[in-house]
Amino acid sequence: MKRILWMVLSNILFVPYGWIKLCWYAAHADRYTRDQRWKLVKYIDRKAIKGGRIRIQVTGLENLPREDGFIFYPNHQGLFDVLSIIDICDRPFSVVAKKELEGIQFLKQIFACMGSLFMDRDDVRQSMQVIMEVAKKVKEGQNFLIFAEGTRSRNKNALLEFKAGSFKCATKSRCPIVPVALLDTYKVMDTNSIKPVDVQVHILPPIYYEEYGSMKTTEIAQMVHDRIEEKIKENEYGA
Repeated sequence: MKRILWMVLSNILFVPYGWIKLCWYAAHADRYTRDQRWKLVKYIDRKAIKGGRIRIQVTGLENLPREDGFIFYPNHQGLFDVLSIIDICDRPFSVVAKKELEGIQFLKQIFACMGSLFMDRDDVRQSMQVIMEVAKKVKEGQNFLIFAEGTRSRNKNALLEFKAGSFKCATKSRCPIVPVALLDTYKVMDTNSIKPVDVQVHILPPIYYEEYGSMKTTEIAQMVHDRIEEKIKENEYGA
């Protein structure tokens, strides 16, 4: 990918030091506080974004719950999605990622520093263990990010169906659900270009347990899907 190469070349003097430090933090995460690890992740992330000629337009930061212990539910367009939310959010969060990403260098180290968990979607028992662990950590005040589509959409800003099972973490922890609408993030990694690119991150008002507690997970999934889709349609063509 041309943009990834451009990110590296634009930060060529920083890359060796940054890579060694990131790998060290990832391998010894228990030696550092969550805030220390988050500070490093954000610093490296912003270096990559600046070098990659990426501009992020953000709205709705005021919608973040005052207290930690919430779950982001964004739509999923590509590898840049998590990095875009890291950039605009000063609140540390972890990610529930598919097992296939566990071996991708850079993302592997970033996720390790974030305290993220990997889910094997073909293993029901392991998936349930991850759900229970996420619910426990959220109750303890940790924030998470989960892609409800399960995989990235290959159709630009169009959404896939949101999987009901991804909302079990929220229902079990009774935490605020924070929908996030991502627009044009696919352009960063999934197009063969190094031209400056604008992406949008819209943090929608949180959905509290009082609102969704009596709903089925299928209904919650559809509600979050529809709110994100509506936000994307409002902003897709600069409306």
